[in-house]
Order: sequence, then C-alpha cells, then structure tokens
Amino acid sequence: MSTEITPDNLTKETDNKITIIDFWAPWCGPCKILDPILADLEKDYGDKIHFGKMNVDGNQEIAERYHVLSVPSLVVFKNGKASEKVSGIYPKEKLRKYFDQKIAEVE
Repeated sequence: MSTEITPDNLTKETDNKITIIDFWAPWCGPCKILDPILADLEKDYGDKIHFGKMNVDGNQEIAERYHVLSVPSLVVFKNGKASEKVSGIYPKEKLRKYFDQKIAEVE
C-alpha cells in the first residue's frame, strides 16, 4: 500500500532510487479511476519503486512546488529529487512501460 505523503515525511519518503508520488484529491473523478491501476502496479513494482500519495487539498504549496496544476499527477523522484511529472489517466500497460523506463534509468 502506498505511503501517505505529508509535508513532514516528504523528504524521508522520497529518499529512494525511485519514488512515484500520486498527487490526487478526494473530489477528483479521474483520480478514482487511476487509483486501482496504481494499486495493481504497486504489487508488481513494490520492491523497485516506492509509491506515495499526496492529497492536494491542504497541500497546495507542495503541489505548486512540483508544478502540479491538475490532478491526478504523478511526480517521479530519483534519489530524492523530482525529475519529471505526468498528468492524467493512463492505461495500466502504458504506465507499466513508463515505470520500466524509469527503473532502467536508475539502474
């Protein structure tokens, strides 16, 4: 299960080879569609990718820091530094290919 990211644990939780944080909101319909896709992928990549979720409600400052202008957005952290962001919903297989690419970049 992905870790709930807060301002207090953000630095600690992104201190991995690769971390993907799902910026979401409870009122966001597309976020609800993406959530089970990410949960399935987390089962496959849990040993290679650290997954986190950050509710943008109440964390707008952090969302802005990473240029999250819409939800859902996935921010990829490599070795603790945000390296890129993708927004919107993607099919499971497209995300799998993307995650494989990100893992290859850090290995």
